[in-house]
Amino acid sequence: MAAIIGDGLCLRPLLTADAPALARAALESVATVGVWLPWCDASFTEADAEHWVRTCDDDRADGSAYSVGIFDAAGGEYLGGIGINHINREHDFANLGFWVRQSRQGERIAPRAARLMAAYGFEKLGLTRLEIVAAEQNARSRKVAEKAGARFEGILHNRLVIRGVAIPAAMYALLPER
Repeated sequence: MAAIIGDGLCLRPLLTADAPALARAALESVATVGVWLPWCDASFTEADAEHWVRTCDDDRADGSAYSVGIFDAAGGEYLGGIGINHINREHDFANLGFWVRQSRQGERIAPRAARLMAAYGFEKLGLTRLEIVAAEQNARSRKVAEKAGARFEGILHNRLVIRGVAIPAAMYALLPER
């Protein structure tokens, strides 16, 4: 997967050299990202980040997921992550997930990245639908979905399990422009 550059961002596959920046971003984001993504906790290490880089490489190689880093296009700062996963080839849809480090939240990074990644999903992967599934109470992610142009489709009961508890989630969909 080649880098996707646009709107001040660079979305590219993570390198082992990015692991320290990923670990620092995760640790600074425990209070916001960690509420919704249980992997983001105070015990996250560089070794965990290196494992994630290898997992992303393996997933891209077998076509099961396309998770990349979000970087500032000008300065190269690691800003967060975004990915297309849970790909259903029978019906050509997938999930679109994202997170942005706490110190850079509120800068419209996630909606910009979501639009870029969605274009990749539609144009390069041939998908016809991308779903953004956010916990019903996750107002920030829901706002990102809306700013990215996704359509709200409803609340799904027991759609997510976070820390062993089933919770309702808001379903949003991005469709290719025709």
